Amino acid sequence: MNRRPWLPVLLLGLLALLSATLTGCTQDAAAAPGPAGGLRLGYLADITHATPLIGLQNGIYARDLGETQLTPQVFGAGPDEMTALLGGHLDAAYVGPSSALNAYVRSHGQALRIVAGATLGGAELVVRPGITSASQLRGRTLATPQLGNTQDVALRYWLLQQGFHTDPSGSGDVAVVPESNATTLEQFRAGRIDGAWLPEPWASRMLLEGGGHVLVDERSLWPGGRFATTDLVVATSFLNAHPQTVTALLTAQLDTQAWITAHPAQARTDVGKALTAATGATLQPAELARSWAALTLSDDPVVGDLPALAAHAAAVGLSSPDSAGSGGSDGVSVTGIYALGPLDKLLAARGLPTPAPS
Repeated sequence: MNRRPWLPVLLLGLLALLSATLTGCTQDAAAAPGPAGGLRLGYLADITHATPLIGLQNGIYARDLGETQLTPQVFGAGPDEMTALLGGHLDAAYVGPSSALNAYVRSHGQALRIVAGATLGGAELVVRPGITSASQLRGRTLATPQLGNTQDVALRYWLLQQGFHTDPSGSGDVAVVPESNATTLEQFRAGRIDGAWLPEPWASRMLLEGGGHVLVDERSLWPGGRFATTDLVVATSFLNAHPQTVTALLTAQLDTQAWITAHPAQARTDVGKALTAATGATLQPAELARSWAALTLSDDPVVGDLPALAAHAAAVGLSSPDSAGSGGSDGVSVTGIYALGPLDKLLAARGLPTPAPS
């Protein structure tokens, strides 16, 4: 009788191989990118964040994200948003480029990517009526939204160009005091500060409620008057795990901006309502009109400006000098922060121009 003693061993081997193959298929399926179950999106209650303000209020983001549960979160300034993202509490955020760049460098280029621009312009230095030149700012106190945010870097670098030293502690030739925008307006009206570099609508409120005037419109400092005030960033881990959801998020932005273009008057009304809902304060019609006119909604993050922004932050002591320019000894290339491929595909499909490379 031929018992074929090798047969059970062969069968066991085949079963083991089949099991390993099925397990591998299951793991591959589990690891395959797909829509996220949820998306935590940060933004600010500023008109420079008009796209998410309007798109969230009108339901465009929820519609385009489909089954992905959207959780919007309002922040006071960009560095707080980036702290939340670095801590794993946000998946994406609308934020100023300097705040995004600082978080990128702090994480050694790992934590986030800029996937689109959102807003150009809409930031000014507003001061008391008696101040008409930079030379009059020595010994004065100026405010910004938060240490290291986009307007904070802009003010400190501009002051440096005027020959003034500032310090993150608030000392120096000009005292720069980071505080909430609402507090800044109150302090300005009370005569406790001499001005502030702020985004809209706060710059317009400083003018129309506080009686100030514009000393510097930031558009005058950049080629062609174009500079990014707001970008859309996504956590790198989320981008890698859920590219479909990132595409849906970008689609929501494009759909919102298309709606705004088609309904400009209604959009201005809606952003005012959204700001009231977020802050409890109602803008005067003149403040809303001036704020809206001061900015441009754009998907272009103005890639070519980023090395300059990195150099500005380093010059005023808010980042490592090694991070300035296209890269440094720390190995972080600032232009590596961009992941514009998904945006480019969506824009091309709509027949729209794509952002210019650096």
